[in-house]
Amino acid sequence: MARASKLLCAVILGPPGWGKGTVCQRIAQNFGLQHLSSGHFLRENLKYLEKGLLVPDHVITRLTVSELELRSGQHWLLDGFPRTIVQAEALDKICDLDLVISLNIPFETLKDRLSRRWIHPPSGRVYNLDFNPPHVHGIDDITGEPLVQQEDDKPEAVAAKLRRYKDAAKPVIELYKSRGVLHQFSGTETNKIWPYVYTLFSNKITPIQSKEAY
Repeated sequence: MARASKLLCAVILGPPGWGKGTVCQRIAQNFGLQHLSSGHFLRENLKYLEKGLLVPDHVITRLTVSELELRSGQHWLLDGFPRTIVQAEALDKICDLDLVISLNIPFETLKDRLSRRWIHPPSGRVYNLDFNPPHVHGIDDITGEPLVQQEDDKPEAVAAKLRRYKDAAKPVIELYKSRGVLHQFSGTETNKIWPYVYTLFSNKITPIQSKEAY
């Protein structure tokens, strides 16, 4: 079958806090794609994050491109890259993308979702007041120490982050739209958009398990 011989290269874009990871895991499980996250490459390779520094664009680009070159014989799904037009141009040099999925989320939903996230910094444990609240409000279940809200999760910071994301992503999204590979989904729940995403990938690559198998 000709389709199977072509390796699938796909990208998923979306603002921070959307929950792209969940969609990516489902795609990876259902279609046998390697789920590659630019954030993961950074954590493995860099000390920038420990110092809380903004990682330069060219560093993320170099790391991601070199990781993709190592996986030239695999189907892959890239999560969170490219975020800028310069990154998109670098990606062009090593592959032709088959699918680009852009996830949109209303600002109010994003703000509410992030404001309900509290962390225990020493352990890295994350609580969400809706999905996995602590037994005692504001207290870590294991140590009894106080939980904190990251500055990044406060409403003003979320608004700024979303604005930055949109400004940088706009030309990237326009580029992929002009090539006919862009598919945009709006919503707040993974389960609602999942059937559409599943169908989209099914047209490009044979599933290894049915979409019910989450």
